[in-house]
Amino acid sequence: MSNYKYKVNGVDYDVNIEDFDGSIAKVSVNGKSFEVELAEPVKAPVRPKKVEVKVSASATSAAPEKAPAKKPKAAAGSGNKVLAPLPGTITEVKVQVGDSVKVGDTVIVLEAMKMQNNIEADCEGKITSVLVTRGDTVMEGAALVTIG
Repeated sequence: MSNYKYKVNGVDYDVNIEDFDGSIAKVSVNGKSFEVELAEPVKAPVRPKKVEVKVSASATSAAPEKAPAKKPKAAAGSGNKVLAPLPGTITEVKVQVGDSVKVGDTVIVLEAMKMQNNIEADCEGKITSVLVTRGDTVMEGAALVTIG
């Protein structure tokens, strides 16, 4: 679900939050599993659903072509949008338009509450648009990149 790196009193910790169930969080710290009871229940972050976008022929024919392509490409910006799971600041954009990504590849690094969060691709494909740049501040649910 979420991976974090902490340093406490000079000791490095690799923390993976695996699941939330009401007020119980299942976490692993440096590979060792724990169940942590929270003071207040936490709603698990909502993962964006895969949505198929169908583009009509008239919408794609209106766009001018730069050069003839050997195989059909996805229209710029079409496809599945990767959304910001929480508000924060973009610290790194790891992909460019045309890059191929697989499920789980990090596409954006988002800083929130002084923590670096890897935002991962939720589907396989090519990046059709990058909607943010380094230093941008985004709100929860904002589109970051599009994968076609």
